[in-house]
Amino acid sequence: MVKRVFLFLIILTAILTFISIAYSQMEKKTVKLPSGELVCDLKGEWNTLYEHYGPMQWVGNIKGMMMIIQQGNTFVGKTTTDSGWTPKGTEKIRGELDKDGIKKVRYSRPDIGWTDAKGEMSKNCDKIVFDDGNGVKVILERK
Repeated sequence: MVKRVFLFLIILTAILTFISIAYSQMEKKTVKLPSGELVCDLKGEWNTLYEHYGPMQWVGNIKGMMMIIQQGNTFVGKTTTDSGWTPKGTEKIRGELDKDGIKKVRYSRPDIGWTDAKGEMSKNCDKIVFDDGNGVKVILERK
């Protein structure tokens, strides 16, 4: 009987530890707004892949890095590496978040300037995909 109680307590402790670790990891990736709404915390460095398709396919794919700065539910992403198209420190994305992920996003292209894009974010806030619908898809993965 004592062995069963002891085994039950060990299993219960393991389950509670696992749940608290999982919750704390998700908690680190969110920001609580004054309204009480939780949104993803995007601050930090992101690996960036610019995939060009359709009329922009001739450019090819370009890898880089981006630093995202976030205040509340708004965010801005700036390049942290130089490329043939964009110097370091160039603002490339601006957007707003809501509880469901990306509310709206704009992407800056060297050829046409700021354009609206569609954005999707993974549930764990570690991957973002933007598509401007005009030949550029941007994939960001948390570093």
